[in-house]
Amino acid sequence: MRKRDHNVLTNAASLLICGLLAGVVVAAAAFPAVAMSGLAAKAGADTFGALPRELTLARPPQISYLLASDGKTPLATMYDENRREVKFDDISPHMRAAIIAAEDHDFYKHNGVDLNGVARAFVNNSSATNDRQGASTLTMQFVRMSIAYSATHPADVLAATEDTSARKLREMRYAIQLDKELSKDEILERYLNLAAFGNGAYGVFAASQVYFNKKPKDLKIEEAAMLAGLVKAPTSFDPSTKSGYPQAVARRDYVIDNMVKTGAITQQQADEAKAVKLVVKGKRAPNGCVATNKNAWGFFCDYFYRWWMSQETFGSTSYDRERRLKSGGYTIVTTLDKQAQDGADKAVRAAKPVTSAEAVMIAVVEPGTGRVRALSVNRNFKLDNPKKPKNRPHSDPVQRNKGKLGNYPNTVNPLLTGGDGITGYQAGSVFKIFTIVAALEKGIPLSYSINAPQQFKSEYILRQGAPATCPGTHFYCPTNSDRKPGGIKDMWSAFSASTNTYFVPLQQQVGAANVVDAAKRLGIQFRQSEDAKFANNKEAANQWGAFTLGVSQTTPLELANAYATLAADGKYCEPIPVQEIRDLDGNKLDVANPRCEKRVSTEVARAAVDAARCPVGDNSSTSKCGGSRTAGEGRWTVGKPIAGKSGTTDGEKSASLVAMTKQYAVAGILADPDWPQTNVKMKHKPADGINPPVFQTLKAAMNGKKAINFEPPGQKIALGDQRSIPGVRCLSIDQAKSRLSGAGFTPVVSSSRIASDCPAGSAAGTSPEGRTIKGGIVMITVSAGGGGSNNDDDGNGRPGGGRPGGPPSRPPTDRPGG
Repeated sequence: MRKRDHNVLTNAASLLICGLLAGVVVAAAAFPAVAMSGLAAKAGADTFGALPRELTLARPPQISYLLASDGKTPLATMYDENRREVKFDDISPHMRAAIIAAEDHDFYKHNGVDLNGVARAFVNNSSATNDRQGASTLTMQFVRMSIAYSATHPADVLAATEDTSARKLREMRYAIQLDKELSKDEILERYLNLAAFGNGAYGVFAASQVYFNKKPKDLKIEEAAMLAGLVKAPTSFDPSTKSGYPQAVARRDYVIDNMVKTGAITQQQADEAKAVKLVVKGKRAPNGCVATNKNAWGFFCDYFYRWWMSQETFGSTSYDRERRLKSGGYTIVTTLDKQAQDGADKAVRAAKPVTSAEAVMIAVVEPGTGRVRALSVNRNFKLDNPKKPKNRPHSDPVQRNKGKLGNYPNTVNPLLTGGDGITGYQAGSVFKIFTIVAALEKGIPLSYSINAPQQFKSEYILRQGAPATCPGTHFYCPTNSDRKPGGIKDMWSAFSASTNTYFVPLQQQVGAANVVDAAKRLGIQFRQSEDAKFANNKEAANQWGAFTLGVSQTTPLELANAYATLAADGKYCEPIPVQEIRDLDGNKLDVANPRCEKRVSTEVARAAVDAARCPVGDNSSTSKCGGSRTAGEGRWTVGKPIAGKSGTTDGEKSASLVAMTKQYAVAGILADPDWPQTNVKMKHKPADGINPPVFQTLKAAMNGKKAINFEPPGQKIALGDQRSIPGVRCLSIDQAKSRLSGAGFTPVVSSSRIASDCPAGSAAGTSPEGRTIKGGIVMITVSAGGGGSNNDDDGNGRPGGGRPGGPPSRPPTDRPGG
């Protein structure tokens, strides 16, 4: 490339000549008969000199890339224009030579405006017999595109592209100035990054991908010539269409011939290039969440999109935020853990096919960061085609009789995260964890015992005659799911067996509003209007007797994050789908950083998790889980220390399960999103229930990860103020009650009798025995006589086998709880 002379005299001469020629070109266009008059030339020069010199070079729209958490696996692309800028050295020399051969042979010789071309255009345009010529250089074309991209009003875009002499003059003035400020290579680089190549490809990077599935630096002569030929008329020369293919070949060969004329290639190279059959190997870049790398990842992508649209960092309006995403050229490393996501996708589809009305919904959150590692449901993420619908009849009979289709197998509804009318699903007894948290915060230890009856008459008031009231009263009277007395339970054993008549009185004691507050602090949002009325009014919340049983609606994501907060020692982190965002210049944005705060004390969180080890087959640090575990197969299935809880609603219309390690919290809900009042019973342990996909997802996520045990709670919060239980063996029942009361305990008498060598009807012993919490309940076991040892189960054994924290030898077969 020759050294360009930009001294004052040279540039002044260029400006003068362009101004004069501009005048005659303008005149020739409007008044051919007077084009050569001195008056016309002077007028043109004056107009040219008065034009502004500074050109605003706005950065054109560029594609944003979404990657999985490994920073390599493509997830999705988002764009208004499929464009990604590349540096000059990353563009094949053949491509550079081809665009010059196609558009501007003298690009490296002129100063932005081709004076010979302007003169030729003047002569041609002076004749009424010839077609109009424009004499636009690559620099002038770049100016035109830049003005259009910098426009803030549609009229400015029109003015930048309309076929007028005024527009031509403006382009010349800017081109001369631009040629002084940028090197030729810089102008060529920017031109190739800005030009449109058809089929949704903007810039040479996208064009190389769309047509040849390769990088610009790898383009061959014939490929570069074809792309260069497209710029003139992308639609007419479209090689992917039947009518455009022969024109694309002809245009390619024309460019190749011109590359010979400019000296870029030899005639032999040209002949060889033209002999190559034109084959388009690439395709349009996928755009948006309906075109993710894997369809099942669309639900995570949609969650990311909704998160982005809620962030004021990206603009004050939704329009601004979407434009930033689709034109900002960001590289976004999401939190999607490919291993966890693939495991979840496999598990939910093994439980229920995509054609099932019942949705198996799984969310995975990382404790301590809030990073959402997976979102999966047995649905296709796509819009159903209204002209050729594939969705099945609506599961709600009323809607089905109206001819409506359901949202399965195809949907784009945010089933896992809520929003757009999705308020969530009743989760059942997984909500009992919030009662445990509230109780612990009030100073009530895990060892706190309650004699849980078959039915509990609470102080919560309902309307007279409501189904959940005691007969003839207006008091809420919950029962246990198995319709049997729970017996004396502490928090470990009550949570393990999911004893309703333990948790309702416990909630009543600590205040239902405090339990609701604990749920709020752990991230439950109460989207449903009736739930919100209770949750946002303390007086109303205190009458929400059934709250501890999970009657409020929630989503898998909320549940996973709530339990993850406890696994992280009480550190709540806002759920987030990104772990790194970099802009076009490689700058990292702080918006991707975890947003965390302490919401529950470490001791309370650890104690709550200790209780939560019991339901899923693990052992608490004290091994006080009791004999019944509602999802006892979990520890055996996952093979790592876990905690969690299952839940079922009335009529089994939904089923839920949360299971977590220190590294992952997995929540699953099985429900019919289209018809919450479904007559299908949602199951737990069978292959098509909620337990297998949750445990299998956690197992897949933990594959290859280190097993980390949960930290045990302190003695005080776990056991409280422990006192020795006096011996009552062989005393009369009245004597036994008196002795226990005198020691500060609350005695209750067992309704059944056990074999004992004490006289029949006397006290055979106590449950528990040894020590228990001050003021706690102590059950007097009654002797049936007949001899035998006092070998009753005091609830302190270690069912499931193994040491505390160790896996059971086989999966327990306990029933699912409420």
